[in-house]
Amino acid sequence: MTAISRDEVAHLAHLARLDVTETELDRFAQQLDVILQSVQRIGEVAADDIPPTSHAVPLTNVYREDVPVPSLAREDALAGAPDVAEERFRVPRILGEEE
Repeated sequence: MTAISRDEVAHLAHLARLDVTETELDRFAQQLDVILQSVQRIGEVAADDIPPTSHAVPLTNVYREDVPVPSLAREDALAGAPDVAEERFRVPRILGEEE
């Protein structure tokens, strides 16, 4: 694999709309070359017998069991409401009626 050139870095910077200096072009070219070489080395690993995975370790469900429990009675829930209508909380209208 050949090293990434300054012109390629300048082109990428232009596409990304980044204003980079001449010094930054040299530095970025070196850094990107190291990254590309590392990716190439990883691609050379013989991993044909390793199945693809989405996680390195198995995932387990961390949620508790869904067990029904008695809930608050409707009267108790509505007892502290500032306004009640038809056994429900009454709240101010925030949208106009649509017809």
